[in-house]
Amino acid sequence: MADKGCVSTLAHSMMTAARSADSGVAGAGELDRYPYPDAPGAERPGPAPSWEGVEPDLSRVGRRAGGSRGRGLHGQLVQQLGQMIVSGDLGADRPLVPEEIGQRFEVSRTVVRESLRVLEAKGLVSARPNVGTRVRPVSDWNLLDPDIIEWRAFGPQRDEQRRELQELRWTIEPLAARLAAGHGREDVQQRLADMAEIMAHAAAQGDALTCTRADSEFHTLLLQVAGNKMLEHLSGIVSSALHVSGGSITGCERSGDAAVGLHHRIVDALAEGDGGTAEEAMRELLSVPSARPSSAGAGAAGSSGAAGSSDHVVPAPREH
Repeated sequence: MADKGCVSTLAHSMMTAARSADSGVAGAGELDRYPYPDAPGAERPGPAPSWEGVEPDLSRVGRRAGGSRGRGLHGQLVQQLGQMIVSGDLGADRPLVPEEIGQRFEVSRTVVRESLRVLEAKGLVSARPNVGTRVRPVSDWNLLDPDIIEWRAFGPQRDEQRRELQELRWTIEPLAARLAAGHGREDVQQRLADMAEIMAHAAAQGDALTCTRADSEFHTLLLQVAGNKMLEHLSGIVSSALHVSGGSITGCERSGDAAVGLHHRIVDALAEGDGGTAEEAMRELLSVPSARPSSAGAGAAGSSGAAGSSDHVVPAPREH
């Protein structure tokens, strides 16, 4: 078990760690897929969406307690447009005219085109010759994309998204815990123990941010060491589930002693190669009642909750 000095150092690292990101530089010829009209009077495909009420100052987009994860105008525009699409403000088959987007948000053509490229990769929009760029129906979205998960979780589909994420976790995490018992390494075992200790220390100090980050790393690492590449691929989804939950489905806002104890129980079972106990402990952990009100109760108080507050802005996307 990690000593208090190590825990303190690791906790500090958890607070200051930066999220890695792709560079997102557009490939040759890609920007031309979202052409601007050759002239101001050029024909446009269908009625343009209304931008009334949309925040034009991108510097305010994606701000939350933990700080914006978006970097630069490109990431912020992806955030704004993605949020509008996922929330239904820009419905399916609505045309998106790059020129008008650029004018509304006061950004360059390159920023608009690269932002639309990112949204197309997520399945939110499509760009076709003679048709233009249009919003795609929900059935075409990449619902496992971490950004879309977060946008849905902080929008009108909040309760549905969180329920679906919890059901997904119930399906994959107990299995991952069982499999991880047969693939343990000493360094991974120590790291899992460190995360459990950090959670206990942070929860006792009321440090929800550090606690949630440690919890996220714990569950993500468990999926990564299960010895199954497909489960490993889902680790980012679990991380997003913990992030958007704000702690409501983690050990950070549940019955603290019970949740932290179950994390330690999982660590001990993995060390002993006891997959059955690890799986059982994970199921118990996912069943520990949350300290927060239920979705039904939260709905009644939605005007003061995270999703209902008029000042709340969903997290900005990762840099693309």
